[in-house]
Amino acid sequence: MTSLPAAATRKLGLVIDLDTCVGCHACAVACKEWNDGGSFGPLPDKDTHGPEPEGVWFNRVHSYEATGMGNGGWGMATAKSEAKSPCTSPIPDSPFPIPGTIHFPRSCLHCETPACVTVCPTGASYKRAEDGIVLVDEDKCIGCQLCAWACPYGAREFSAQRGVMQKCTLCVDRIYNETLDEADRQPACVLACPTRARHFGDLGDAQSDVSKLVAERGGYALMPEFGYQPVNRYLPPRPRRDASRANSHPQPAAEAIDTTQMSPLLRWVDRVLSR
Repeated sequence: MTSLPAAATRKLGLVIDLDTCVGCHACAVACKEWNDGGSFGPLPDKDTHGPEPEGVWFNRVHSYEATGMGNGGWGMATAKSEAKSPCTSPIPDSPFPIPGTIHFPRSCLHCETPACVTVCPTGASYKRAEDGIVLVDEDKCIGCQLCAWACPYGAREFSAQRGVMQKCTLCVDRIYNETLDEADRQPACVLACPTRARHFGDLGDAQSDVSKLVAERGGYALMPEFGYQPVNRYLPPRPRRDASRANSHPQPAAEAIDTTQMSPLLRWVDRVLSR
């Protein structure tokens, strides 16, 4: 089985804001486009326009309907619709402010102690010591899918066409590409997000922008009870003020208008509109 490297001080990862994600799938499409033609492609699809489409997507977006107790209380998220995936994962049992729909992007969390690495019999699945990114060496992968069984987050994608496992790489072939402008050395999903719901940086540095954002918004790890210490963080939706709370603060009555001071035409309009 594959061994893990010593704990890295640099932990590159994503911070995803569930408050501003609108479920547009721009991140998934940009990820597919970049990786399909990059060092880790192609990402094959099958029957894309048929009744049972299948394919390899490093990033998937699921939508859930939040239900709860009202009066600004907290509710649980239940599945509303879910993208088809051979390795699906339920939304965490975390409370969400209500009401509304929660769009939940899902990809590899680049755990500090990933089970997908330690179960790999060939060393194909490995964790980089220098930045904590979890990758797959397709030359060593035998397609046994043990890593997919071990991952509780459903982040592994099996390519039946190529016979290997594939997954999010944090666009490692992009973030270190010095031929790109420094502003473009970010994962494709981050650059494509129209609402800036995705952030990338070093979560091992407490002074980094992403770490400060997590501290400010109470970002949390996905299902930490499994003990794999995922690096990625999710920012919870902000509480919404519902109608019952809004009604508890009535608005002042509109100031009365003296119609006797109006012209005959305006008085006629006022009578017509007041019927």
